[in-house]
Order: sequence, then structure tokens, then C-alpha cells
Amino acid sequence: MLHIDGPQFLSGTVQISGSKNASLPLIAGCLLFTRSHIENVPRIGDVFSFISIIESLWVEVIFEWNTLTMDTTAISLEHFDIEKIKKIRAGILLLPVLLKRFWKVSMPFPGWCNLGKRSIDDHIDGLTAIGYTYTGDDKMIEFSGALAEGDMTLVGGFAVTATENLIIANAFRKGKTTITLAAIEPHVMCLIDMFRTAGVNIHIRYDHTIVIEWQEKIPKEIHTRSTYDYIESGTFIILGALVSREYLDIEHACIHDLTAFLLKCQEIGVRYEVRDHDTIRVFNSREYLKAIKVQTNIFPGFPTDLQSPFAILMTQAEGISRIHEILFEGRLNWLIEIEKMKWHVAILNPHEAMIFWPIALRGATVSSWDLRAGVAMIIAGMLARGRTSITNVEYIERGYEDILGKLRKLGAVIEREE
Repeated sequence: MLHIDGPQFLSGTVQISGSKNASLPLIAGCLLFTRSHIENVPRIGDVFSFISIIESLWVEVIFEWNTLTMDTTAISLEHFDIEKIKKIRAGILLLPVLLKRFWKVSMPFPGWCNLGKRSIDDHIDGLTAIGYTYTGDDKMIEFSGALAEGDMTLVGGFAVTATENLIIANAFRKGKTTITLAAIEPHVMCLIDMFRTAGVNIHIRYDHTIVIEWQEKIPKEIHTRSTYDYIESGTFIILGALVSREYLDIEHACIHDLTAFLLKCQEIGVRYEVRDHDTIRVFNSREYLKAIKVQTNIFPGFPTDLQSPFAILMTQAEGISRIHEILFEGRLNWLIEIEKMKWHVAILNPHEAMIFWPIALRGATVSSWDLRAGVAMIIAGMLARGRTSITNVEYIERGYEDILGKLRKLGAVIEREE
């Protein structure tokens, strides 16, 4: 549990960490090589959980500072700890690697958070289309067989993880692979860059199509780097606008990945300056905020992962704001926690909500519904008058590297109760 006595104000410089969403597929994809080195990997709960699963495959793993080294010389399914798959969504990323290496895989459905159990139909359809046979049921995912050869066209369905799995599965398949309706989020592009480093010829078309040309030889060793976390960057931009004494400087801010988000920041009244070396200076903008409408979308649209932190920004905007969440049904459910802090909100349906005029938030005991809503609770706690206590903080620690340490260096006083 976290305890925050507000209101609080921040100042200084923060450095954004490596991306969770980029690092996990990189780790999975690198299992195709004998030896791999991945830099800028965040030391967070989801990464450690994924590493624990990979170590059960007898993969030698060294994780020092933010560099991950893996050696798959002895990789084996003999001690594969499938129970751990139930605890982390990223377990689904092991499917194409294990099929490539062993021609079979059996695992339970991967874990999920309060966003709900997500369909794996796109994964099943994509893997069966390239030759594998699916024999699973509603409890287990089971594939077997070998990769088919020849040119093929697959559908990504704009699903990020499914697109990543199709890229991993087809990077070294004999034939040209065309993935239509592919996700092109920054973390997907990071995975593509890794395979390009390995010699795979991959093209991106304007219509969300990814074309993979056959690369016959798999290098034994690969060196790559995770991108910085544009979701963490957007979160600190919101913090700067709401609780900085004067301004916050955010380094490795992923400015080019946040175009839609920054346009909405401008529209709502956030003042900022883009500086050299991918740094953004965000000024306290409380007195300038006005109501707007935000709709989440696939990249390069407004990121769904910034919907909940941005909603806290909306609570301080003059007028009535609206949120339209088009990607995940039920992702607005976390708003009931903010109602405990005397915030006036109307959840119209599973995808839409209205936020009413500036409100002085009051401290309360609230819960982290998911990874992103948990950080939204921290922002709300720093705005509110009185003590805010946040439960289920393990959600937050899954995806933000040393988030409490970064906030404390900026001047925050946050107590963590075990």
C-alpha cells in the first residue's frame, strides 16, 4: 500500500526508462538466437516474471543493471514451468519461438489484469495459417507441426501482441510474408529493428502492412536495444502539468512517438517546450486547462495506456470533458475509484465517460485497477488534499521502473507500507 499526503509539488529532471512493451517481445524474439544482448531493459515485475519462465527452459540469463544477456545453447522443454504462464500476459510471446525450436508447445492461457481476458484468436489463426496444427481447448494452448513454405498473407487485426508473434514466427520462414492490418506501435517497430539487425528484410507500408522477406540464415548472436517508454514519458508530462512547482524536465521523452497525445495536451492547455536531445520541459498548467474530448485509438492515435492518467488532467479542466475508450471494454471501470475522492464523473457505457468541471480532490483509500490506473491514482493523490492510500500497488511495479524512486528525487513524499 502507498500513502500520499497531498497536495505535493515536484521539480527537477527525470529520465524515462526502457519500455516494458518493447522489452518483452525483444526477449522472446531473441530466444531464436544462440546468444543475445539486449540493452535498456527496465528492471520491473513483468520482466523478472518473464525471465523466470525463460530460465525454466534452461536458458542461461544474466541481467545486470539494464542489460540482459541470454544463452540458449541448452534450451529444453523438460522443466518448462507452465504454471508461471498463468501470471503474465507476455507468456503468449513464447509460442512462435518454442514452435520454431521444438515443433510443439503446450501451455495454459496466459495471465491477464483487470482489463479482462483477451482473445488469442488472432494468434491461433496466424500460426495455423503458416502450417502449425492447433489442438487446444478452453484451458490449454496446444500447437504442433512445422512451418509451411511459400508466400503468404496474414491478418494482424491491429493487435499488438498478435502482430509481434507473427513477426517472430515468420522472420526466418521460407517465403514472403505479408501481414495486413498490422499494429505499428513503437514497440512493434523496435522488434522489427532487431530482426533487421539480424539481416531480415522487413518493409512497412503506409496502410499498416508489414512485408517480411525470407532470411534463410539465423545468426548465432544478436545485439539490440529496447526503446524508451513513451507511456512513462506521457505520464510524467501529465505530472509536470499538474503538480510541478514551476516545470519538470523529461529526458528520453519519445517526443516523436507522442504526436497525438501532445496535440491533446496543447488542446487542453498544457504548456511545454521541446528542447534538445529528446527532452521536453513541461510547465505547471493548472490555471490554463479547459475541457476537451479524447478518443483512444491504435498508433499513431491517442494511446489507450495514457487514457487513465490523462483523465486526472481532465478533472482540473474548466467545463465538461469526455473520454471515448474504443480499444478495451471495461477500461473505464477504474473511474469508480476516483469517485471516492469526491470527483464527479458519469460512466455512460463501457466505452464512454463524462468528467465535470474543476474539482478539489480529497484523499481517500483507493485501489489500482490495472497498471496504468494505478499510476493515475498516484497523480490524483498528489493533487488531493489529505491522505490518499493506494492498494494493489503490485500492478504499478509491474510496468514502471523505480517509479517511487523517480518521484522522490523530484520531491515527492510517498510512504510504502509492506
